[in-house]
Amino acid sequence: MEHLNKGDIVGIVSPAGFIKKNEDLSLAIKLLKRWGLQVKLGSNVFSKNNHFAGTDKERASDFQMFLDDKTIKAIWCTRGGYGSIRIVDKLDFSKYKINPKWIIGYSDITVFHHVAHVFNLESIHAVMPTSNDSLLNSDLAINSLHNALFGKELSYNLKPNDCNIYGVANGKIIGGNLSILASMLGSDYSLNLKSKILFIEEIGEYKYRIDSMLQSLKLNGYFKDCKGLIIGGFTNIKKNEPSFGLSIEDMILNTVKEYDFPVCFNFMAGHLTENHAIIFGREARLVVTKNKVSLSFYPIAKI
Repeated sequence: MEHLNKGDIVGIVSPAGFIKKNEDLSLAIKLLKRWGLQVKLGSNVFSKNNHFAGTDKERASDFQMFLDDKTIKAIWCTRGGYGSIRIVDKLDFSKYKINPKWIIGYSDITVFHHVAHVFNLESIHAVMPTSNDSLLNSDLAINSLHNALFGKELSYNLKPNDCNIYGVANGKIIGGNLSILASMLGSDYSLNLKSKILFIEEIGEYKYRIDSMLQSLKLNGYFKDCKGLIIGGFTNIKKNEPSFGLSIEDMILNTVKEYDFPVCFNFMAGHLTENHAIIFGREARLVVTKNKVSLSFYPIAKI
């Protein structure tokens, strides 16, 4: 993927949930302009149709327009929620494959990260234009997105975690929201984890649901040839009645205990203020030791 340069155009679209009254795009637009970028809004970016940012047809039309427009160098999704999976099969990715561009977002936008993966293209798991808490309060989230987009060095040093599994992994990072990974199983956009490092995060789920999704991934061979596992934020977890009996860490470790790869917990990405950018599809090196955890991305890949 080609990195951005000053003067490039970023398209902002709403492929899933609608923009709520307490959300706006002013901070995001100011940020892009401060970086020397131009902004183009989708026609339906502020639309509302019940749960969604416009009808399926309207959301797909906006996304398709930016996929096909050669002047758009990145597509930044306003927010997640739910809805991307309803339009992915309505989109034609033929021009996107010929003239690829960055797709940026997290949560429900994991659907489009899967698409990029199938076409062997890079995408960015990062803050979104309505992530105002991150845009206001996290220089790390903002700077890491900037570095990813502009081809700057991107690496992280993390605090060790007692639950980590030590080791070194080299491979492309892919993944995203656990619920979306599970929902895409068996589709044309299901992930191929062979020789990859998997990243997962989740929000607002019951533990039994998280365990069920992890077991589904396991049954589908996701961990068999995986090189490493990075656990992002698991936030606002709902209380089971009766108690599920396992912590999130124990649940994950029990799922992958038969495999031999490093596991890193508490990576600051997902539904968190400190939402560090991850370049999906980019070769990276994960080092997990007792005293050190680091994630480093290799220089920008050329298409």
